[in-house]
Amino acid sequence: MSLLRTIKKRRSIRRYTEEAISEKDLKNVLLAGLLAPTSQNRRPCEFYLIRDREVLKQLSKAKKAGAGMLADCNAAIAVFGDSSKADTWIEDCSIALSYMNLEAAALGLGSCWVQMHLRNSASGASAEETVRKILQIEQDSMRIVGILALGEPAEEMKAYTEEDADWGKVHSI
Repeated sequence: MSLLRTIKKRRSIRRYTEEAISEKDLKNVLLAGLLAPTSQNRRPCEFYLIRDREVLKQLSKAKKAGAGMLADCNAAIAVFGDSSKADTWIEDCSIALSYMNLEAAALGLGSCWVQMHLRNSASGASAEETVRKILQIEQDSMRIVGILALGEPAEEMKAYTEEDADWGKVHSI
Protein backbone atom coordinates (compact mmCIF):
# COMPACT_ATOMS: atom_id res chain seq x y z
CA MET A 1 0.00 0.00 0.00
CA SER A 2 1.36 3.45 -0.86
CA LEU A 3 1.92 5.88 1.99
CA LEU A 4 -0.70 8.32 0.66
CA ARG A 5 -3.25 5.50 0.44
CA THR A 6 -2.45 4.56 4.05
CA ILE A 7 -2.84 8.19 5.14
CA LYS A 8 -6.26 8.34 3.46
CA LYS A 9 -7.28 5.05 5.07
CA ARG A 10 -6.10 5.93 8.60
CA ARG A 11 -9.01 6.90 10.81
CA SER A 12 -9.42 6.97 14.58
CA ILE A 13 -11.05 3.65 15.44
CA ARG A 14 -12.54 3.45 18.92
CA ARG A 15 -14.34 0.09 18.83
CA TYR A 16 -12.53 -3.24 18.60
CA THR A 17 -13.35 -6.92 18.29
CA GLU A 18 -12.17 -9.44 20.88
CA GLU A 19 -9.70 -10.90 18.36
CA ALA A 20 -6.09 -10.71 19.54
CA ILE A 21 -3.49 -8.78 17.57
CA SER A 22 -0.73 -11.00 16.21
CA GLU A 23 2.71 -10.72 17.77
CA LYS A 24 4.11 -9.92 14.32
CA ASP A 25 1.73 -6.98 13.90
CA LEU A 26 2.50 -5.65 17.39
CA LYS A 27 6.20 -5.92 16.68
CA ASN A 28 5.80 -4.02 13.38
CA VAL A 29 3.80 -1.23 15.04
CA LEU A 30 6.47 -0.90 17.74
CA LEU A 31 9.22 -1.03 15.11
CA ALA A 32 7.63 1.93 13.32
CA GLY A 33 7.84 3.92 16.57
CA LEU A 34 11.38 2.80 17.33
CA LEU A 35 12.57 3.82 13.86
CA ALA A 36 10.81 7.20 13.84
CA PRO A 37 13.16 10.17 13.53
CA THR A 38 14.09 12.22 16.58
CA SER A 39 15.86 15.54 16.92
CA GLN A 40 19.63 15.07 16.71
CA ASN A 41 18.98 11.31 16.94
CA ARG A 42 18.74 11.62 20.74
CA ARG A 43 16.01 8.96 20.91
CA PRO A 44 14.21 10.08 24.10
CA CYS A 45 11.11 7.95 23.42
CA GLU A 46 10.21 4.97 25.61
CA PHE A 47 7.39 2.60 24.69
CA TYR A 48 5.26 0.67 27.16
CA LEU A 49 3.27 -2.17 25.57
CA ILE A 50 0.18 -2.84 27.66
CA ARG A 51 -1.98 -5.94 27.25
CA ASP A 52 -3.15 -6.45 30.83
CA ARG A 53 -6.94 -5.94 30.81
CA GLU A 54 -7.07 -4.48 34.32
CA VAL A 55 -4.34 -1.96 33.51
CA LEU A 56 -6.11 -0.98 30.29
CA LYS A 57 -9.34 -0.39 32.26
CA GLN A 58 -7.48 1.80 34.75
CA LEU A 59 -5.87 3.78 31.92
CA SER A 60 -9.29 4.31 30.32
CA LYS A 61 -10.17 6.49 33.33
CA ALA A 62 -6.87 8.38 33.50
CA LYS A 63 -8.39 11.46 31.90
CA LYS A 64 -11.78 13.14 32.06
CA ALA A 65 -12.94 12.10 28.56
CA GLY A 66 -11.65 10.52 25.40
CA ALA A 67 -9.84 7.47 26.82
CA GLY A 68 -12.75 5.03 27.14
CA MET A 69 -11.64 2.92 24.18
CA LEU A 70 -8.60 1.79 26.18
CA ALA A 71 -10.87 -0.45 28.28
CA ASP A 72 -11.83 -2.49 25.23
CA CYS A 73 -8.75 -2.40 23.02
CA ASN A 74 -6.58 -5.48 22.53
CA ALA A 75 -3.33 -3.70 23.36
CA ALA A 76 -2.03 -0.20 23.86
CA ILE A 77 1.32 1.51 23.63
CA ALA A 78 2.06 4.35 26.05
CA VAL A 79 4.69 6.68 24.64
CA PHE A 80 6.86 8.57 27.09
CA GLY A 81 9.74 10.92 26.43
CA ASP A 82 12.75 11.25 28.69
CA SER A 83 12.87 15.03 29.10
CA SER A 84 16.43 14.79 30.43
CA LYS A 85 17.59 13.49 27.02
CA ALA A 86 15.98 16.06 24.75
CA ASP A 87 13.95 19.24 24.95
CA THR A 88 12.12 17.99 21.85
CA TRP A 89 10.59 14.99 23.64
CA ILE A 90 7.03 16.09 22.81
CA GLU A 91 7.76 16.42 19.11
CA ASP A 92 9.81 13.21 19.03
CA CYS A 93 7.10 11.17 20.78
CA SER A 94 4.41 12.70 18.56
CA ILE A 95 6.30 11.61 15.46
CA ALA A 96 6.69 8.09 16.90
CA LEU A 97 2.96 7.94 17.70
CA SER A 98 2.14 9.09 14.17
CA TYR A 99 4.40 6.49 12.59
CA MET A 100 2.82 3.74 14.73
CA ASN A 101 -0.66 5.01 13.86
CA LEU A 102 0.17 4.79 10.14
CA GLU A 103 1.72 1.32 10.48
CA ALA A 104 -1.40 0.11 12.30
CA ALA A 105 -3.55 1.42 9.43
CA ALA A 106 -1.27 -0.23 6.85
CA LEU A 107 -1.70 -3.55 8.71
CA GLY A 108 -5.49 -3.17 8.80
CA LEU A 109 -5.57 -2.63 12.57
CA GLY A 110 -7.77 -0.10 14.30
CA SER A 111 -6.00 2.53 16.36
CA CYS A 112 -6.69 5.74 18.22
CA TRP A 113 -4.25 8.22 19.75
CA VAL A 114 -5.29 9.05 23.30
CA GLN A 115 -3.78 12.40 24.29
CA MET A 116 -2.50 12.45 27.88
CA HIS A 117 -0.06 15.37 27.95
CA LEU A 118 -1.65 18.45 29.53
CA ARG A 119 -4.91 16.60 30.29
CA ASN A 120 -6.65 15.98 33.62
CA SER A 121 -8.73 13.17 35.10
CA ALA A 122 -12.36 13.64 36.14
CA SER A 123 -11.12 14.42 39.67
CA GLY A 124 -8.83 17.14 38.32
CA ALA A 125 -5.62 15.18 38.83
CA SER A 126 -2.97 15.29 36.11
CA ALA A 127 -3.53 12.51 33.56
CA GLU A 128 0.24 12.29 33.21
CA GLU A 129 0.73 11.62 36.92
CA THR A 130 -2.18 9.18 36.93
CA VAL A 131 -0.69 7.16 34.07
CA ARG A 132 2.77 7.17 35.65
CA LYS A 133 1.25 5.85 38.87
CA ILE A 134 -0.73 3.11 37.08
CA LEU A 135 2.35 2.02 35.10
CA GLN A 136 4.63 2.42 38.13
CA ILE A 137 7.01 4.83 36.39
CA GLU A 138 8.87 6.73 39.08
CA GLN A 139 11.43 8.66 37.05
CA ASP A 140 10.36 12.35 37.05
CA SER A 141 11.98 13.01 33.68
CA MET A 142 9.69 10.46 31.99
CA ARG A 143 6.83 12.48 30.45
CA ILE A 144 3.89 10.98 28.60
CA VAL A 145 2.57 12.32 25.31
CA GLY A 146 -0.11 9.75 24.59
CA ILE A 147 -1.29 6.20 24.42
CA LEU A 148 -2.06 4.41 21.17
CA ALA A 149 -5.08 2.10 21.52
CA LEU A 150 -4.88 -0.88 19.16
CA GLY A 151 -7.22 -3.65 18.10
CA GLU A 152 -8.95 -5.45 15.30
CA PRO A 153 -11.53 -2.89 14.16
CA ALA A 154 -15.19 -3.48 15.06
CA GLU A 155 -16.18 -0.46 13.01
CA GLU A 156 -15.28 0.71 9.56
CA MET A 157 -14.92 4.33 8.64
CA LYS A 158 -14.84 5.72 5.14
CA ALA A 159 -11.37 6.60 3.93
CA TYR A 160 -10.56 10.21 3.26
CA THR A 161 -10.59 11.38 -0.35
CA GLU A 162 -8.77 14.19 -2.09
CA GLU A 163 -12.00 16.20 -1.80
CA ASP A 164 -11.54 16.14 1.99
CA ALA A 165 -8.28 18.08 1.67
CA ASP A 166 -8.67 21.81 2.32
CA TRP A 167 -6.33 23.28 -0.26
CA GLY A 168 -7.17 26.74 1.11
CA LYS A 169 -4.74 25.94 3.92
CA VAL A 170 -1.85 25.91 1.42
CA HIS A 171 -0.16 29.27 0.88
CA SER A 172 2.44 29.86 -1.82
CA ILE A 173 5.10 32.45 -1.25
